Amino acid sequence: MRKITIYHNPACGTSRNTLSLIRNSGVEPTIILYLENPPDRIKLLNIIEALQITPRALLRKNVEPYETLNLAQAHWSDSQLIDFMLQYPILINRPIVITELGTKLCRPSEVVLEILPDRQSGAFTKEDGEQIIDEYGNRIIN
Repeated sequence: MRKITIYHNPACGTSRNTLSLIRNSGVEPTIILYLENPPDRIKLLNIIEALQITPRALLRKNVEPYETLNLAQAHWSDSQLIDFMLQYPILINRPIVITELGTKLCRPSEVVLEILPDRQSGAFTKEDGEQIIDEYGNRIIN
């Protein structure tokens, strides 16, 4: 696997764990700090299509301005929701990872394993102390 891209927020533990899992697979990804460099409309539409979700499903709900804009209301069109995500990139849920094997919204972070090479290079423990990869590079199934 040669090319991996992550839409990353370094202030987010899930995003940091996802980035670390990518690196644990032996690949240094392209990191897009999406709050500083948000995708344009076409790129965001392509991501949503690749994720096979609706714009509403990509909305991050527990941040401002979600409540202020009253985005929980069903009357907003997909186009309007995309406009809000472009204007306020914090509304884009993350981390989003794009690889040759697919595109995933990696919540929880171990979802990224579905689109990474089969083996990790060694043990991995999430920031909260949960070990998800053993010393042999195999996923621990709880």
